[in-house]
Amino acid sequence: MEWIVVIVYCMALSAIFLFSLGQLHLTWIYTRPKSQEPSTFEKNYEPIITIQLPVYNEKYVADRLIDGIVQLDYPKSKLEIQVLDDSTDETVEIIAGKIATYQAEGFDIKQIRRADRKGFKAGALAFGMDTCKGEFIAIFDSDFLPTPDFLRRTVGYFADAKIGMVQTRWGHVNRDYSMLTEMQAFGLDAHFTVEQGGRNRSGSFMNFNGTAGIWRKTCVQEAGGWSADTLTEDLDLSYRAQLKGWKFQFDESVESPAELPVIMSAIKSQQFRWNKGAAETARKNLFNVFRSDLNLKTKIHAAMHLLNSSVFVLLLTAAVLSIPMLYIKDANASLKWLFNLGSFFLLGFFSIAAFYYVGLKQIVKVKTRRIFLKKFPLFLSFSMGLALHNATAVMEGLLGFKTPFIRTPKFNITKKSEGWVSNQYVKPKLTWGTMFEGLLCIYFIIGIVSAWWLNDFGLIIFHIMLATGFGIIFFHSLKSVRNA
Repeated sequence: MEWIVVIVYCMALSAIFLFSLGQLHLTWIYTRPKSQEPSTFEKNYEPIITIQLPVYNEKYVADRLIDGIVQLDYPKSKLEIQVLDDSTDETVEIIAGKIATYQAEGFDIKQIRRADRKGFKAGALAFGMDTCKGEFIAIFDSDFLPTPDFLRRTVGYFADAKIGMVQTRWGHVNRDYSMLTEMQAFGLDAHFTVEQGGRNRSGSFMNFNGTAGIWRKTCVQEAGGWSADTLTEDLDLSYRAQLKGWKFQFDESVESPAELPVIMSAIKSQQFRWNKGAAETARKNLFNVFRSDLNLKTKIHAAMHLLNSSVFVLLLTAAVLSIPMLYIKDANASLKWLFNLGSFFLLGFFSIAAFYYVGLKQIVKVKTRRIFLKKFPLFLSFSMGLALHNATAVMEGLLGFKTPFIRTPKFNITKKSEGWVSNQYVKPKLTWGTMFEGLLCIYFIIGIVSAWWLNDFGLIIFHIMLATGFGIIFFHSLKSVRNA
């Protein structure tokens, strides 16, 4: 039994280490000087564009969304706006009123309703595409607030006939609302700089992030269209399109502001969908990646991209086994050489630190080091605390367990003085998962105490971060339920 624990623990650490090297490689690519090749961007390119706004029961943000979209700087004669409204509450009337106002001002804007929500967001996008006028389709979720120059700064990339999709960087209108929003922004900023930028510059596969991007309609059609057989229809379509030979463009300089979830139940809902959907997409597309004629480097990066959410399974495994490992080490002095090799995996930690530091530096230009030292340890703890929740999502995805698409509730909260308690879409419940997160916090406190019992402090920082992370997630989960 001891050897089983040792082998599984080492395998989990080794896999995490390999993933961290992948992140380090992206960081290295991202920090290299940019190519000076001539840009294919054509400033005066003005094709017909359809804006798709998938909406489902968004009474708090629907009017804000539509007001923002009509401010886009683009000729009315070449702009079509589809509000893909699957709502079942007063959102329907709110949208109808807004549309009537803007139709009177000459905008080509429609409220498109379906008989049912078949296919959820993917189904709504496909339904709208069947009748859309545009050669290109820009998509915005209901919590996004694109700047007026969004189309002017992005559509010109499509002058290159090989470009199938353009993705922009997400901004955060409520980054400083709370510790929860700060931690989400910290992680997303690295994704929308180092990860997406590194993949795009290296020619590796990247992904559409579900919103704040534009698709060439022909690209979507050739890739097989929108599909609802995974919870991340955006990632799935991205891989199918790139496997067909289409090229993607990421423009980090174009920021598309959006709202971050402000309570733990909403964060968990979003994280579950993202991580389970990524696992489902890996199950669906990974074999096709390896079977393709892509070069080895691209295949490796694609595999690590699709399997990235599996890190939570590896992390949870290594974390749970780390306490028995302390006692195995204490009882087997002859194996200390094996445990000493664990220090080698510290390189993985520094790889991850470099990844997030470079991402932060791109967004926050001043006092970067001080902010990083303050936020990075807390972010790591926060991410570790989500390991049980996200690992469960990943395993469901890999094993093929299907669940419906659960949207992330929107709040229209940007100021610290604003609250969410009156939000009718938020109904947090106490779950078994939350209770297990509390138990894991206690479990890793035992790990901290064990360091003194065994006079072995090699894993104490790891256990402190785990206890802190699970404690944070448990506390904020209970807080959501209590305040609901």
